[in-house]
Amino acid sequence: MQRDLDAADPLADYRVRTSPYYRPAAREVALYEHAYDHRLALLLKGPTGCGKTRFIEYMAWKLGRPLITLACNEDMTAADLVGRWLLDERGTVWQDGPLTLAVRHGAICYLDEVVEARQDTTVVIHPLTDARRLLPLDRKGELVHAHPDFQLVVSYNPGYQGQAKELKPSTRQRFAALDFDYPPEDVEIEIVAHEAGVTPHLAARLVGLARRTRTLRERGLAEGASTRMLIYAATLIRDGVDPRDACTMTLTNALTDDPDLAAALRDLVHASFA
Repeated sequence: MQRDLDAADPLADYRVRTSPYYRPAAREVALYEHAYDHRLALLLKGPTGCGKTRFIEYMAWKLGRPLITLACNEDMTAADLVGRWLLDERGTVWQDGPLTLAVRHGAICYLDEVVEARQDTTVVIHPLTDARRLLPLDRKGELVHAHPDFQLVVSYNPGYQGQAKELKPSTRQRFAALDFDYPPEDVEIEIVAHEAGVTPHLAARLVGLARRTRTLRERGLAEGASTRMLIYAATLIRDGVDPRDACTMTLTNALTDDPDLAAALRDLVHASFA
């Protein structure tokens, strides 16, 4: 029976069937729900690995909506978003892209790191982000009216983006925005302990280390250790890897190639796990 239902549901593969673990840090859940009530296009801003993607997965589950996620990149074209004509045994057929699929059938469409896509690609979302809620399929000659449940969500990291990869005002001003950062210390400890299956004591040592690495941004480090990195390190330590080796693999070597910054990070690791 479930297989028959899935076959009739074009969004079956995008339904979030189990609750993702998400620990709220402030009022972001309630604010998102208000934005979704009005189907406002939403921008999630925050550093890498702070929980933006997990948050949108959790909200899709909480609201009972399918979630279609695209990781944006500089090679992404408008056709990758909206669709293209393809040849198969039936001849030339149109295949909806992920954005069009979400627009037609009422999913949440999440464009991760949207500024990585070319600006001439992202302009296709403009008609979806105002009162029109339309998606023009120029190559097909069709104008798709957004399903009442459709919502567009995008994310980006303002901390390391260069001027060339800033959102244009004509795009940015179409979105409401939620600011994300690394969680408060007690919340971050809880997240690391839960996700990696380690003791709060170990999680606290890793969180303390991460917070010290984040101060190195003033010395040229692009970003400090993220919550995601801490979970990786904790997972290796749980499995028996020496803490200093685990942190070298998941933090020091991953964060920088600069010899001086790497040395500073190694010193922090050794001080945390002497």
